[in-house]
Amino acid sequence: MDPQPVKHRKTRWQIFAAPTLIALLSLVGLLAALLGNGVFDWVSWVGLAAPLVIVGWAMKTRRR
Repeated sequence: MDPQPVKHRKTRWQIFAAPTLIALLSLVGLLAALLGNGVFDWVSWVGLAAPLVIVGWAMKTRRR
């Protein structure tokens, strides 16, 4: 008989690491947009574009 495959349980950190990172990037982007100009504009663009890029990348790799 074949041995049963072992199911590994993920910790909470493994489950929520990516969503937490995306939320923090969004929060930094929103705060930077509210707080200033110049460098803050660039930080806000990066912070708000990063979640879109991450989701697009995840959808592309998931379809393969």
